[in-house]
Amino acid sequence: MADTWTADLWVDPSCPYSRLTARWLMEAVQVRPISLRWHVMSLAVLNEGRDDDPEGDPEGYLWIPARICAAVQTEHGHDALGRFYDALWESRERGGEDWVAGFEEVLAGAGLPADLARAGFSEAYDAALRASHDEGFGLVGGDVGTPVLAATAPDGTRAAVFGPVVSEVPRGESAGRLWDGTVLVAATPGFHTLQGPPQAQIAG
Repeated sequence: MADTWTADLWVDPSCPYSRLTARWLMEAVQVRPISLRWHVMSLAVLNEGRDDDPEGDPEGYLWIPARICAAVQTEHGHDALGRFYDALWESRERGGEDWVAGFEEVLAGAGLPADLARAGFSEAYDAALRASHDEGFGLVGGDVGTPVLAATAPDGTRAAVFGPVVSEVPRGESAGRLWDGTVLVAATPGFHTLQGPPQAQIAG
C-alpha cells in the first residue's frame, strides 16, 4: 500500500529492552499502517575491543543467539528472523532459562530448520552478523546500543533512532501514539536525543 510506513528494527536477541520495543512495534502494526522488518545487531560486536565488559559476558555467550539470528536472517529472510526472535523470547518468558539447550526446539517451533542452531557455535555467519549490525548502527552512530529503529515514510524519507526504550509495552492506540511521536521527533531536523526519567532495571 502506498501509504504504508516501513519500520526496520535492529535487535540483539539477548537484550530485554529490545524485546519490549519489539513487542511495542508488534502492537503498533495493529493500529497503524506499518510494515515491520527484522534485523539482527549484536552487543558482542558493539563491545569488541573494550577494556571493560558492560554486558558482564566473559564467556562470550551473547555471540550464540546473535549468530543464530544472523543465520536465520541470511538463509530465510526478515520475516523468519521475526518468528524466531519472538519464539525465542516466548520460550524464555515461559521459564526456559537454558537457551543453549533449547535453540533447536525454538527454531523448529518457528518453522525453521533445527540444525541452524549449530551456527551459534561457529563463525560461519559472523560476516553477515557484522554487516547487519553495521547497517543498523551506522544509521545512528555515537554511544548507543540496541534497539535501533529506522522509519521510512510512504514518500521514501527515512529517519532512525536508538530506541525507543520502554519498560512497559504500550498497547492498542497507546502503541500507535508512541509510533506517531517517535517518527515525528526522529524526522525533525537537528533532533538528537529524548530521554525520560530512569526506570527500574528489567531482569534479563
